[in-house]
This record gives sequence, C-alpha cells and structure tokens, in this order.
Amino acid sequence: MAQHTEVIIDLSALQHNVSIARKAAPYSKLMAVIKANAYGHGMLDIADALSEVDGFAVARVGEAIQLREAGVKKTILVLTGFVSADEVAQFSNYDLDAVIHSEYQLELLDLSGSCKPLSIWLKINTGMNRLGVDRSAVVRIHDALQLSGKVRLPIKFMTHLACADDMDATTTSEQIELFDKSISGLTGEQSIANSAGLLGWQQARRHWVRPGIMLYGGSPFCDTKACDEDLLPVMTLKSSVISLQTVKKGEYVGYGATWQAKRTSLIATVGVGYGDGYPRHAEAGTRVLVAGQKAPLVGRVSMDSINIDVSQCDNIQVGDEVVLWGAGLPIEDVANKSATISYELMCGITDRVARVIKGVGDGE
Repeated sequence: MAQHTEVIIDLSALQHNVSIARKAAPYSKLMAVIKANAYGHGMLDIADALSEVDGFAVARVGEAIQLREAGVKKTILVLTGFVSADEVAQFSNYDLDAVIHSEYQLELLDLSGSCKPLSIWLKINTGMNRLGVDRSAVVRIHDALQLSGKVRLPIKFMTHLACADDMDATTTSEQIELFDKSISGLTGEQSIANSAGLLGWQQARRHWVRPGIMLYGGSPFCDTKACDEDLLPVMTLKSSVISLQTVKKGEYVGYGATWQAKRTSLIATVGVGYGDGYPRHAEAGTRVLVAGQKAPLVGRVSMDSINIDVSQCDNIQVGDEVVLWGAGLPIEDVANKSATISYELMCGITDRVARVIKGVGDGE
C-alpha cells in the first residue's frame, strides 16, 4: 500500500470566507493578502480563485511579478515597497503599487530613471513600530511625493494594527485615532484593517480592507477559533495509518523515550512528520482525527512520522485516513498545542506534500 500524505485546498471554503469579509465591510474594496505563497495555499491557484476581489497584497516584488506574468491584471500592492532604484523600474514596468514606509525610498525614487508614474501608498507608523513613517513627517513626505513627478495622484494612506486580535486592548482605538490625526487635511483613499480589524473594529473599515488569515479559514483573534467567526478551513492536511503496533504497559514510544504506556495500548504510526510541515514541538496529547475519531499524539514528532494512541478508537486499520488539521479539526487546536500560531502551520507545509485543489462544483 502506498503512503499518501496530501494537503487539500478547498476553493469553495475560500469563497465562503471571502463572502464573510464582504458582509463585514460591504462598502470597502477588498485587497486579498496572498503573500508567502498565499499563506502556504498556493499563490497562483488562490489568485485565480479570487477573481471577485479588488486587488492583491504581497510582501515582495518577486511575488508581484510572478502574479503579473501569470496574467493577473488587478491592483497588486507590494507591502515592503521598493528597496533599490532597480526595483523602482520593476514597479513601473509591471504596474505595481508601492508602499512608502521610509524616507530613503524618496531618494530611490529620485535616483530612478524615467518611468511611468507609480501608485503609492504612504504607510504611517501608528504604534506597530515596524514599517511606517513617523506621523510628524507625513505631510512633508506626502508633499515631496506629490512634487516628484513620478507618482500617480492621489496618494493613498495606510497603517497596520498591532493588537487588533485582542478585543480588550485599547491599542487599536489609539492607533486609529493617531492615523486620523496624521492625515488630517490630506485627501486620498485609506486602508487600516487586517482580518482582525475587519471583523472586530468597525472604525477600521475604510476605503480598502486587507484580509489575510481569515480568507484561509484561520481565526484572526487570540481567543477564538475560526468556526466562531463562521469561517471554513481552506487547507486540510491529511495522511494515513502506515503501521499498528501493540505496546505493553511500561514500554516507551518514540525518540528520547518521552512517552510511556500506562496500560497496554494500540499505537498507530502515521506517515507525516516535521519533514512535511507537521510541527515538531506538538505536545503529547495533541489531537488528530483517524477514521473520523479523535486520538492523541504520543511521543515526539519525527521527520517522517508521528505516533497516536488509538486504543479508544473503533476498528482502526492500516490505510485509514488521518486528518492533522482542517476539516473537522481546527488548526488553532494544533497551534495551541505546539506553541505557535495557525499562520506558521499553514506556511510550513513542505514541497514533498502532494497538493490537491478542490474546486467549486467539482463534486469532491
């Protein structure tokens, strides 16, 4: 029997999640964040499935060029902007929107050769303290961009929320207030909301919203699961049972002998490990679904396999399907047991895992 580990990408779930974003911000343009290979889901497949959105956001110019060369014609925003004069030419040639977040980018724009004017989003640091110009410099930089002759007017404005995932934090309201003060008297479209801002903070819904994790069926909040927001998992990681072994009371399982059987137990070995993207630091007790039944992880995660205790499950056989996260098993549960977040699990699926695209209306 062939071992079979695969990740299922459910495009109908993706479109359902987009509809949730649309309902939450019906008067905003929707910019889907598809950086990092669409959070591990496959950037080109996801972009093709999101024909109804208004634009895409990526982290690096190479991702944007890949989209353009694949035929994507919508707005593409590069969140890190350009970092060299040569990149300015790429932005012009491929008609990419650039984020200006630092003053050195003004000099790069001046040093670049003649090119078509660029669409610019001026990013303001309102407390994230990562990328963004200081509020005291907003008017000066805005005026310099307007006078450069290399910018398509009007300029747009954006910021990024640091704590929108925590509905009890005051930080988000403070950031929004600071953003509004920073652009007072300036005209241009605005964008504040990420997934958490979109769903949780009405005052963050401006001309553009930038959902990311929620599109893929992950909760953007620190204390909820995706299903609490009516979001559906787009990614399901599956494998299969490749061995069954009876372990006697007192015997150990796995590297380091970290798990000891308290009673005679039936242990299933599953053909997935950290070499596939399953988190190495998943704790013993982390749940999986085997033949539709919950069972706990035992012992350490190996490169190519994990072990689960199926003693309490009915009629488990070699070849049975195992769901590691996704349909029927919230990815947040696995992330919480692995001292990480759902974003990292999604992005961590490796190239050796087979990908199956499940489309709308294909009967799967």
